[in-house]
Amino acid sequence: MPLQPQTLGTALDEKLTLHSALCRREAGAFQKAVQSGDDVVVACTQETRLFAELAQQTEGATSVIKFVNIRETGGWSRDAAQASPKIAALLAVAHLPDAEPVATVTYKSAGRVLIIGELDVAERAAGLLSDALDVTLFSLGTGRDGGLQERRYPVLAGKIQRLTGWLGAFELHWQRDNAIDLDLCTRCNACLAVCPEGAIGFDYQIDNALCKSHRACVKACGVAGAIDFGRAPEALSEKFDLVLDLRATPAFTQHALPQGYFRWDGQDTSTLLQLRSLVGEFEKPKFFNYKQKLCAHSRNEKTGCTACIDVCSASAISSQRDRQQIVVNPNLCVGCGACTTVCPSGALTFAYPRPGEQGAKIKTLLGTYARAGGKQAALLLHSQEAGTRLLGDLGRMARLDPATHGVPARVLPLALWHTVSVGLELWLSAIAHGASQVWVLMTHEEAPQYREAVRAQMDVAQAILGGLGYQGEHFRILEARDARDLGTLDAELQAAPAQGVGQAAGFAVQADKRATLELALDHLMTQATARPEAIALPAAGSPLGTLSINKDACTLCLSCVSACPASALQDNPERPQLKFIEKNCVQCGLCATTCPENAITLQPRLLLTPQRKEARVLNESQPYQCIRCSKPFGTLKAIESMLGKLAGHAMFQGAAAERLKMCSDCRVIDIYSADNEIKITDIR
Repeated sequence: MPLQPQTLGTALDEKLTLHSALCRREAGAFQKAVQSGDDVVVACTQETRLFAELAQQTEGATSVIKFVNIRETGGWSRDAAQASPKIAALLAVAHLPDAEPVATVTYKSAGRVLIIGELDVAERAAGLLSDALDVTLFSLGTGRDGGLQERRYPVLAGKIQRLTGWLGAFELHWQRDNAIDLDLCTRCNACLAVCPEGAIGFDYQIDNALCKSHRACVKACGVAGAIDFGRAPEALSEKFDLVLDLRATPAFTQHALPQGYFRWDGQDTSTLLQLRSLVGEFEKPKFFNYKQKLCAHSRNEKTGCTACIDVCSASAISSQRDRQQIVVNPNLCVGCGACTTVCPSGALTFAYPRPGEQGAKIKTLLGTYARAGGKQAALLLHSQEAGTRLLGDLGRMARLDPATHGVPARVLPLALWHTVSVGLELWLSAIAHGASQVWVLMTHEEAPQYREAVRAQMDVAQAILGGLGYQGEHFRILEARDARDLGTLDAELQAAPAQGVGQAAGFAVQADKRATLELALDHLMTQATARPEAIALPAAGSPLGTLSINKDACTLCLSCVSACPASALQDNPERPQLKFIEKNCVQCGLCATTCPENAITLQPRLLLTPQRKEARVLNESQPYQCIRCSKPFGTLKAIESMLGKLAGHAMFQGAAAERLKMCSDCRVIDIYSADNEIKITDIR
């Protein structure tokens, strides 16, 4: 890999020293560097552990050490001679400060584990865990070999009703409905010996389908008294810290299982090793921030946007329509960020790292690449574990196999906490900051709904760029599960560049999602080669659009105004008007579900004229004047609609019908001044 220290140093605005054996004969240079107190970036991840040990053993070492892989991702490629701009960009990102600390979520586990399954396998698992964990078994039958004669662990049995919770806070609810009480049973086997139907197995429970009520077992049980056919079923619950589920059908069906819940096939011992380590107190970042006032989920017990609930793979998000909000359980949240990506309003934002920190990485990566002479950058977003391994495999293959290209010089990899934690506004920001394309590398880690969500957002982003005249395919999902798929991935990475902006943007990504989206759109519009009046967008996933009003049906009741969470719909206090600011609309649909006349239809689009940011009148009506005092008190359409609906009602005939045409004050005056009105005091 032909490194050029002077070229790289110019791009990074610092003097660089080239080392070729820093982890071996030049280790002294590393030790001297970590004593300086300045941040130290090691451009190799091969000997991360060794460097960490060297730093610990070096007296006076106070520097923060960071590692970046420029070998597999940049140097081991057929494009290695042109990789200097990319290497400079990767080094520049490594120089950025670490993400700011965020709030944490704490789990406490005392090591009480519940094993659910047939006794033979469950007891085998218990034998591998009991020296480190407090084991309780829930028996689902004898299994092939039956349970042990010796009762080593507490055993529960019955019908499981539900299992809820997470690490340190699982709760099992079940019904005990068998005649044999396992707490009293001594496993003497006397009942098995006398049962003529063989209805009792080595799980020491009675199979009611086989039992013929001879009751010989009751007499054989004798002093222990563990068998009582008259015992009523009993609902019970118990708490556990960990769960090992051996059933074919698990207790939790979501893609992302609760932390502390494990499934075991009886073979893979890594699962048991994980369980053994989960005793103590643990912390993880609180991955999300939620602003209820921006949430478009619910108003007045009407449901609008459910994007976050639908996409969550951990079942961590639920609806609270009565409180006009969603609730995210931080203990169940796995930090994928999919909810923040699909949220149209920015009510949910990803907190680790924050949007501004992620945006700074993208801007620094693309800006440094361009300053170093790089052209047509393709930003490759991948997960920091499986995605990083795949790119490493691709680099090694290129090193050994001349037919493999490796990671091309124009492809800039950026590791994410999760591939779906970044969406539409940051992708468009990347294009505005100089990227030619944005690709997302997905592996086996992502839930199926994540792919659909990302694909829907990419369709919206591509429609915007295509409508603005930017040629080519700018967004793509790359699929790869393991090294066998890398040949296809290699071909994908060599795809032709798409058209980018002529001048890179200078804005910084904002904490507010909509603000970032607007900054990106404004820059892309100024650089566009086409400028239609509006761009039609796909209905799925679009956070932008307008409303279509059926003026014949709309009575200007303005219930939609109070339902709008984004202040896109507004009234006019001076006259009956419904106003709309298209830039604010998040296409949540609350206005449409709230409208009593079903007069509102959503229309996804991006309006490119200045009117997008201005309030425009969607509908207006003449005011209706009181027939007694001439004061306006409603709209002509609303009063006419009400009169039409009540025309045949017996309670609204004659004078009562006329009062519907009066304001509230005149209606009261007319009631008390009418000579023919029956008063309650006249009733005998």
